Amino acid sequence: MRGDNLSEIEVYIVSENEKEFTMESYLEYLQSKKLMGSKCKDCGETYVPSRKLCIKCNSTNLEWIEMSGNGKIAAYSCIGVGTSFMAAKGYSIKNPYCFSVIKLEEGPLISGQLIGVDEKHPDTIKIGTSVKVKFLETDLKGETRVDLGFEPA
Repeated sequence: MRGDNLSEIEVYIVSENEKEFTMESYLEYLQSKKLMGSKCKDCGETYVPSRKLCIKCNSTNLEWIEMSGNGKIAAYSCIGVGTSFMAAKGYSIKNPYCFSVIKLEEGPLISGQLIGVDEKHPDTIKIGTSVKVKFLETDLKGETRVDLGFEPA
């Protein structure tokens, strides 16, 4: 027992970089318009979304790092019949949206909506095109949801 009457209760101030490596923490960062990942302190491998365990060297010695948000289109698909969420945003067979896989400068692949391209003419979209992160805000029942998107750089 300590002399300050805290008995067995300890008070911790957790810094932003000490958040647990969970999907919840990753989504909290996105809501704050930060693209965060985890980096293994032992081998340097980087993950987005974050991981608790490095799958390259099996280490649990990871840290949060903020990604640059820059990358290149690795794959994409233009979608005319999507989820009810996307339909509610106005997307349809006559107004398709693009979903993409981006290879970030830091190495990991991440998926997100591709904006600022001609979704109705997917042949104009090129693999390898440089892109940058764009945080997409949607109002849902009075709350703002932030999703990950990318646009040509």
